[in-house]
Amino acid sequence: MQVALGGIAILGWGSLIWDLEILAPHTRGDWLMERGPKLPMEFSRISPKRKMGLVVCLDPEHGVDCPTHVIRSDKTAISDAINDLAARERAPLDLIGAVHGDLRKGRMPQVCERVADWCAQNGWDGAVWTDLEPNFRAHTGTDFTLARGLEYLKTLEGENLAEAHAYITNAPQQTATPMRHLLENDPWWQSLA
Repeated sequence: MQVALGGIAILGWGSLIWDLEILAPHTRGDWLMERGPKLPMEFSRISPKRKMGLVVCLDPEHGVDCPTHVIRSDKTAISDAINDLAARERAPLDLIGAVHGDLRKGRMPQVCERVADWCAQNGWDGAVWTDLEPNFRAHTGTDFTLARGLEYLKTLEGENLAEAHAYITNAPQQTATPMRHLLENDPWWQSLA
């Protein structure tokens, strides 16, 4: 693995990979695919930004470790990199994870330590990532399961269903979660292509 020469890494695994959007001017170079730490993820978040479709998030309860991807921030201050990612994600600052020096900021201490170890091993000064929580229960009143995730997707119609399908289809293939495996083998889901 190539060692970075310092700098702040932005970690991605979902729509950030194909749509940097307003973050694009604040990055350098291209995505380094599969070069980030493996983190636990699943399509267990309902996203208003994505027309109420299921999106991938860090979810150690339901997810599995998947490779993350890395692009360099053009910022040298971790607070600036956090602000840039928060603006792109339309998320509050407390839902952007970060490690830098002694800073460990995130919902899951084990994820922070894994990212910090990865930074140390790969020569990065720090890293930021989207730390939005699974919210399936908050939206549906039931805990996330694969069957309920599929049932939920089947309630979507029109542009909502089209957005959900596009998002899950466009997510990097390395984001190989249990939900994605289920959908790859589901005739209804496949018929949407």
